Amino acid sequence: MSAAPVPATRRLALLLGGLAMFGPFSIDTIFPAFPQIGAQLGADPVAMQQTISVYLLAYAGMSLLHGPLSDALGRRRVILGGLLLFRALQGLSAGVGLIVGRAVIRDVLHGDDAQRLMSQVSMIFGIAPAVAPVLGGGLLGWTRWPAIFWFLALFALALLLATWRGLPETHLPAARLPLRPSALARSYLTIARSPRFWRLSAAALNFGALFLYIASAPVFVLEHLRLGTQQFGWFFIPMIAGMMLGAWVSGKTAGRVDGVRLANIGFALCGTAVAVNLAYKALVPVPTLPWAVLPMSLNAFGIALVFPIITLAILDMFPHQRGGASSLQAFAGLLVNALIAGVLSPLLSGTGLRLALGAATFAAGAWMFWWWEMRSHALAVTATSAPLEQIDV
Repeated sequence: MSAAPVPATRRLALLLGGLAMFGPFSIDTIFPAFPQIGAQLGADPVAMQQTISVYLLAYAGMSLLHGPLSDALGRRRVILGGLLLFRALQGLSAGVGLIVGRAVIRDVLHGDDAQRLMSQVSMIFGIAPAVAPVLGGGLLGWTRWPAIFWFLALFALALLLATWRGLPETHLPAARLPLRPSALARSYLTIARSPRFWRLSAAALNFGALFLYIASAPVFVLEHLRLGTQQFGWFFIPMIAGMMLGAWVSGKTAGRVDGVRLANIGFALCGTAVAVNLAYKALVPVPTLPWAVLPMSLNAFGIALVFPIITLAILDMFPHQRGGASSLQAFAGLLVNALIAGVLSPLLSGTGLRLALGAATFAAGAWMFWWWEMRSHALAVTATSAPLEQIDV
């Protein structure tokens, strides 16, 4: 079997990062329009919040197909097909770039190189939650909320053209799996039977601490921080700056700091961030800038250190089913995010202290699963074709 083609790393990082941005853009760009849409449609804030859950449930359901389809049909074809589809229809296709893109990274690179590329993609991907609400607020200052959806359609078209021109097929025909329902079921059953897969997937849920604030952004920014619809950047930009800086550090330390140590540092920073955030909200009833958002910036930094290590570990567990493993990991995370957006955010966003408690719970739970994994299988990043191997602890 011939090796998968390796495109220029920088160009591939830009393209995969852009594809990964499509999902966050579809969620976050519309946040500033919530009051306008609610007033026009007669929907209260809780009902508006449920639109995120509808989107995420569709996103989660289709995420189970994106990866296996790419294992059977090839990465490029599935990404192009997903970008041709268009709130529930967006969710059916938005995850294709993020989910299949992870598999593309592991198709063409190994070890430290894969970690570096994953980190570069995370840096580009991290721009989306910061830019999207600012862009949405800018569009609202110029026209009304339907323009946001026209923008998303044009963004999808631009990604389609860029993928068609710039992304080669990285999953060669000889490595593909048969596209049969029985084969798909067996593939998922193999992955789902792995306790280690679920431990690692649960350890990645420290992102829930951050997503609780992202999903609650309309309330947190407009009511708690008392900012306007064009000032969402005061919340999102520091948070995403932390994520991008963490991704940059992850890429720079690949090969110099082993994966276990880097992930432990990341979890320690997440714990420090949510503890400081909880103390601030308990002591200061009325949050103010910048102190109300700085802990989430540190939390995002820690998450960005952890994410590439865990994701590559999951992909390397199933070298012939990388698309399926990426899909099932995304499905689990998206179900949790749908629960956060539809249930936890409306329950907790009323006060800053409740939000802080919810974030601390997610961070603590993720660390417990990581600790469990460390006690079962210690992971070390190497520069071999199997970058994450078991060692004694």
